[in-house]
Amino acid sequence: MKNIVLIGFMGVGKGTIARAFCAHTHCVGVDTDDLIESMENRSIKEIFASDGEAYFRAKEQEIALWLSKHVKDTLVSTGGGFFMCESLKKIGTVVYLKSSFEGILKRILTHQNAEQKLAKRPLFADKEKAKALFEKRAPLYEKKADIVLHVEGKSVAQIVKELEKKLKR
Repeated sequence: MKNIVLIGFMGVGKGTIARAFCAHTHCVGVDTDDLIESMENRSIKEIFASDGEAYFRAKEQEIALWLSKHVKDTLVSTGGGFFMCESLKKIGTVVYLKSSFEGILKRILTHQNAEQKLAKRPLFADKEKAKALFEKRAPLYEKKADIVLHVEGKSVAQIVKELEKKLKR
């Protein structure tokens, strides 16, 4: 198995799907935001607040390059903007988890830890800006993807099974 890279808008469920897929297939998984937080010894929210988005995107580029050179047979869940990294395709098979903005918002707001989910996503502070960003990014995710997986209205188990099936093709 080569690496699998999950991309998609913030809140679509990349981390949730990654954990479930890894549990189901017994593969190793890493999260790019977690790697950056470990590297920086601070949260994404703190990074955005003190150093800004450009700094954070530079850290994503560093992580992408490192992943492409040093990580194999791993499922990589990414932050919502990670798809812009130049070496994305060198990391592995890119899977776009696709949902409508409304579906993502509903998923976040109905989660038992909704406040934490929103707080963890600094770009979601202004929902109108977030929606505009979603509309700008949605076609770009499609272009970067090797596989598009529609996730809206599906259970985690259904998504994991579909992902497994699509990867075997």
